[in-house]
Amino acid sequence: MAKVIGIDLGTTNSCIAIMDGKDPKVIENAEGARTTPSIVAISNDGERLVGQPAKRQAVTNPENTIFAVKRLIGRRYDDPVTEKDKKLVPYKIVKGDNGDAWVEAGGKKQSPSQISAMILQKMKETAEAYLGEKVEKAVITVPAYFNDAQRQATKDAGRIAGLEVLRIINEPTAAALAYGLEKKDGKTIAVYDLGGGTFDISVLEIGDGVFEVKSTNGDTFLGGEDFDMRLVEYLAAEFKKEQGIDLKADKLALQRLKEAAEKAKIELSSTTQTEINLPFITADATGPKHLTMKLTRAKFESLVEDLVQRTIEPCKAALKDAGL
Repeated sequence: MAKVIGIDLGTTNSCIAIMDGKDPKVIENAEGARTTPSIVAISNDGERLVGQPAKRQAVTNPENTIFAVKRLIGRRYDDPVTEKDKKLVPYKIVKGDNGDAWVEAGGKKQSPSQISAMILQKMKETAEAYLGEKVEKAVITVPAYFNDAQRQATKDAGRIAGLEVLRIINEPTAAALAYGLEKKDGKTIAVYDLGGGTFDISVLEIGDGVFEVKSTNGDTFLGGEDFDMRLVEYLAAEFKKEQGIDLKADKLALQRLKEAAEKAKIELSSTTQTEINLPFITADATGPKHLTMKLTRAKFESLVEDLVQRTIEPCKAALKDAGL
């Protein structure tokens, strides 16, 4: 029997797994990583890049590097969320032929479903390389609050990628299954999911091995990327104080800051202090400039404290809606 793959199509990263006997197994991609950046780029010579290769060249090609397209999938161009996104990304968000929000890269207009399909295709190829056989069927996860248009657009992405999408399942349900919680009948559980680009909280009730979503809440513009940007703004402000140069005005420097911020954030999960070191970040008439800064976990926590607080209200609302 042909294998069915499970895909977590995330805002920032995507992941793929298969059932190996009774247990799920996450498959590593060609770069040897268990997650693949949800990034698609058209390089300067017209080549299409997906995943880590796309992320690596984002520094030099920000206008043609599409990331966080999940925020746009199934959305109208005149949606307030689209308006907000336009201010945050270096690539062009344009009006699609059907009035939906589309993106432009390499001079070509494409729908978020088409971009997502390129990521799904990469995941499909990863599975095929591992299994040594064709893969045609998949289960894909989506946020619990996704509406019908967003779910359908995700299914369309699967179809474009050459996959028959057997089922779209809610991310909190997938998380609960991963923890084996389906065996805990009669239980009510909350799944707090602070992802790369979105935050959601879902309250689930388990009965006869079936999950019922009692309530869901969240913020489609709150995630790890926002934590990174807080750090970017802080580093840029400190550098401007010292050197009088605004790094945010330089796309190349900004991309390097973003990468350094993400790395520092990850390091501060396991250590109380880290050093950010970016040689030749910029230059002026006096010569090249370098950015070197120590950052403590306490400082980082103070920079993002309000972002963490922003997750509390949706949690309270979800509990109230679930009658808890």
